[in-house]
This record gives sequence, C-alpha cells and structure tokens, in this order.
Amino acid sequence: MSIESQNVTDYPNSNTIFMVWTLKKGPELTATFQRLCALVLNLNNSVFNRFPDSRASCVMGIGFEAWKKVELPAPMPKELADFEEIKGVKHTAVSTPGDLHFHLRADNKSLIFDMAIEISKLLAPVAESILEIHGFKYWDARSILGFVDGTENPHGEDRDYFAKIGDEDPQYKGGSYLFVQKYLHNMEAWKGLSTEEQEKVIGRSKENDIEMSDDVKPSNSHIALANIEGENGEELKIVRDNMPFGSPSTNEFGTYFIAYSSTFSTTKKMLIRMFIGDPPGNYDRILDFSTAMTGTLFFVPSRNMLDEFSG
Repeated sequence: MSIESQNVTDYPNSNTIFMVWTLKKGPELTATFQRLCALVLNLNNSVFNRFPDSRASCVMGIGFEAWKKVELPAPMPKELADFEEIKGVKHTAVSTPGDLHFHLRADNKSLIFDMAIEISKLLAPVAESILEIHGFKYWDARSILGFVDGTENPHGEDRDYFAKIGDEDPQYKGGSYLFVQKYLHNMEAWKGLSTEEQEKVIGRSKENDIEMSDDVKPSNSHIALANIEGENGEELKIVRDNMPFGSPSTNEFGTYFIAYSSTFSTTKKMLIRMFIGDPPGNYDRILDFSTAMTGTLFFVPSRNMLDEFSG
C-alpha cells in the first residue's frame, strides 16, 4: 500500500486558521482521539469531493506529551520531543505547551470556519483551546512588515524531499515535523526605519523581492542567517507556510511562522543561527522588531497512520 501524506506541501492560499489544543486526562480521551483522527480524514475527503478547486485542507500535528497521553506507538518519531527554548544574548525562542495543532487553509474562509467548528465540538469535552489565529494573504504574499515572505521555499519534488520523512525513519515515512511560532511585530519601531534600513534587516529589496549580493547583504540580516547549509555545504530547506494576522483596533500585528520538515534538526539549526547568531551575538536583526510569543514542536503523521489511529 502506498503511503499518503497529509497536505504538508500544499502552497499557501488566502485564508488560514491555526489552532493549538491541550488535552485533559480522562476516560474518554482515547476514544475521542480516535474519532478525531477519523474526522480529520473525513474533512479532507469531503471538502475535496465537494469543492475540488478550493485548495482546502486540514493538517493535524501531535505533540510529544500528547503522543504519550493517548498511548500512540513506540518508539516515537526519532526527533519528536518537547521543544527546548533557545536563548541568545538578547532574544529567546520560547518553548510553549501544545498537544494538538490544526492547520486549516482554503481560498474560501467558509470552508475552514466550518472545519474549525467540527473539530472544536469534538474536542471541547476533553481538551482546552489555548491558541486560535486567523491568518490571511496580504497583497502579493507579503508579511505585515511589507516584504514578500516564503521566497526561499522549495518547489516541485524538492518540497516532498525537504518536508516529508523518507527511509531514514521507515516506521514514520511520509510524516513530517511541524514547528510553529507566533510572532508579534513592533510596527511603530519598524516603520521608524527608512526603506533602505528595512531592506538591510531583511536582506532583500522591498518592492521587487530581489536578494542582496553577498558583498552588500549584512551578516545579521534575516536572509543571511535563516538560509542554512549542511556539513558538506549542501543547501537545507524547510517548507514554510507563514501567514500574517492582525487586529488594527488593538494594534496587534504578527506573523504565524509554520515550518514542515523531514527532520527537525534542520529547523533547529536555523533557529540557533537566528537567536544565538553566527558567530554568537550576531543574531538575526529582524528579532529586534519581531518577538516570538510561542514555540512548539509537533509530528504530522501520514494519512495512513491517521487511519490506523482511528481504530
């Protein structure tokens, strides 16, 4: 039987709902989790059959503690663990709790809104919602900071290679590691910079999204530190599906950073370069304007495994 992954390599679209839940202890937990796995499969099948051009999907990730709570198979995925904070001289990639993560996306928000309702109805008796963010496409895929986001994403077959586990962990082949962070931006400070200064922080031109040459790009720019290489100089990638969110009336603006990868060590290496710096102290300048409020690691099982979990 072929392995079918969840929709971790779908491209970003116009509307997203992110939800994080923590599970309570109780006799109904295991049975509810089984029904949840079946529901996630059903939601994806239903929306595809009803609206095949909607680009709608529901991706579920499972945290380290949740894996134990609902007694899922051992050994666990090789790199699934509680995320440990990464503390630099000035900024910290915080670690926050989360048992289940839902990534709902569609061009039509009505579809994901209804999905979120069904998931919430099922989980409410056995879990607590600790985060819900409604993201949206901002102009031509820009973040609230005004720069195009996701330019370095892999395409084509590379998306599968960098996002999905292969033969290195055969029990969990087709799965993916999911890391998420909610960032809040200091827009007043950011807008106090000139366009030229903002471009030096990012490492790209603001209008045309052109990367600066290496002899011009600052070593502490976001592009310089977020782009990583392996031990042999090979390029390492993650599949980002970041989405902006905001509330103008409360002056809260942010980016929900979401990364799918075949190995969490790739994402972790990027975070170390950003928060600690390369060399240490030369941290990512974007962090002076963007504060990580959350940080949680999940594992996204294949659809085949969700089917097994459903009982």
